[in-house]
Amino acid sequence: MKVEHELVIRAPVDDVWALTVDVERWPELTPTMTSVERLDDGPLQVGSRARVSQPRQRPRVWTVTRLEAPHLFEWSTTLGPLAMRAEHLLEEVPEGCRNTLRVEVTGRGAALFSLARRVLAEAIETENEGFRRAAEAGTGT
Repeated sequence: MKVEHELVIRAPVDDVWALTVDVERWPELTPTMTSVERLDDGPLQVGSRARVSQPRQRPRVWTVTRLEAPHLFEWSTTLGPLAMRAEHLLEEVPEGCRNTLRVEVTGRGAALFSLARRVLAEAIETENEGFRRAAEAGTGT
């Protein structure tokens, strides 16, 4: 199961990227995150981990699996037999930055998880709108 949301943000890619890799700040941007705690020091890189708490969910540790500044950030976690992968893709467009958020759920039971597709779609839309508001207000850097 894959869910995706994209929108154009009227801000430079670098500003949106700064928000994207500042994962501990995400709870300021969106009500879908209660807290994000980095579990290692230094700049975000492949292998970096963070404990993410979200409303009505148990905290999960997410691990960065791809990082191609300033265009691609990907991390993953597990949920029982399910694997979840989340991706932030930033593309320069004439108006600023196209920000695409994707979440993919695979594994045994993924078909049943698709019943939550609408809730997941609403959550990533809310997150993307939070990035847009912050970047367009100039609070990304």
